[in-house]
Amino acid sequence: MSDPIVVVGIGADGWDGLAPRAQAALRDAEVLMGSTRQLALVPESAAERVPWPSPMLPALAALFDAHRGRRVCVLASGDPMFHGIGVTLGRILGPERLRVIAHPSSVSLACARLGWPLHQTSTVSLVGRPPSTLVAAAVDGQRLLVLSNDEHTPAEVAKVLTDGGFGNTEMVVLEQLGGPAENVVHGSAGTWDRAPGDPLNVIALDLRASDSALRLTRTPGLPDAAYRGDGQMTKHEVRALTLSALAPAPGELLWDVGGGSGTIGIEWMRTDPRCRAVAFERDDERVAQIVDNASRLGTPSLRVVGAAPAAFADESTPPDAIFVGGGVTQTGMLDACWARLRPGGRMVVNAVTAESEALVLQWHSRVGGQLRKFQVYRGEPLGGFTAWRPQLPVAQWTVVKPGRSVSTERETT
Repeated sequence: MSDPIVVVGIGADGWDGLAPRAQAALRDAEVLMGSTRQLALVPESAAERVPWPSPMLPALAALFDAHRGRRVCVLASGDPMFHGIGVTLGRILGPERLRVIAHPSSVSLACARLGWPLHQTSTVSLVGRPPSTLVAAAVDGQRLLVLSNDEHTPAEVAKVLTDGGFGNTEMVVLEQLGGPAENVVHGSAGTWDRAPGDPLNVIALDLRASDSALRLTRTPGLPDAAYRGDGQMTKHEVRALTLSALAPAPGELLWDVGGGSGTIGIEWMRTDPRCRAVAFERDDERVAQIVDNASRLGTPSLRVVGAAPAAFADESTPPDAIFVGGGVTQTGMLDACWARLRPGGRMVVNAVTAESEALVLQWHSRVGGQLRKFQVYRGEPLGGFTAWRPQLPVAQWTVVKPGRSVSTERETT
């Protein structure tokens, strides 16, 4: 059996900050792998030095196969299992091939500098992700740590926060944490004008919303005003009930059929950063509004594809849940959704017309499930008084596909 691949976390303090066990592993290595910056932190030795290729992920398996039988040591930033290369290697090579020697993560170091309780501080990684990703975690009065992609991330974060009504947020940028060049910069999102600094930084946010900012949390049922577009959406009362029926769990995949404004897919993903969604929409203008809403509301990784059910053929991963909010009566739509749903998965269909309701009743008689009907009234002005205005009634069918299967492709980072 070959020696395990040793993954060593290293901080900005370099070699001197490593524990003796980590230093011994690096001295004993025949091959050192890591970024150019990380490799430069280790004293010269007889080990072959292999910087990461670009792009890295597609080349990893072959790279380690080429060095099989040699003592390989991988350098990682901080804690390798916290948004680090250790997670990726565990997924690609298998955890049994790894031995991980952790170093304090940048988040641990940041909390130590700021006096923030680590267990009560949320974290968002923007490494390789759009800055708008942090919007879903932005809640007035909360503290948030952001892992930066590069030296431009602080300014990008400041703009996202200001555009979203969080211009009063206090920002602290902590550069080269734990190293001899450590630097801390204070400011606020709305007035941030600092030139790009060190690419190795963490951003601490003490979130403060303006009085006019919409209150947006991860709880389903965001205000309708949070969305832009032509108004084609599941309204927020029914949306909350629909998300409850869909019952998202971390890492699960949703297909939102007939995306409209993207409300169901967006709020599915907002419930947990690991949740994924694909929206199917045939109208190009609505595709654009889904993309816009997803970006502004913190779920830029929501995928928007073409019309259902034709576009199903391009999706290789069976969904854990399907919501059908549009095209219910389209020939073959429910058959195609049912066929592609993972065993044990949930399907929720909302019907607002007599024809779609009749079809839902037929399906219920065939495969079972639960039927509900909602009638929402909203209080609206009528002269000098208030009257109850009825919304369109919605018939909802919820069903679990027989069998049980656990997704094997859930995100782990």
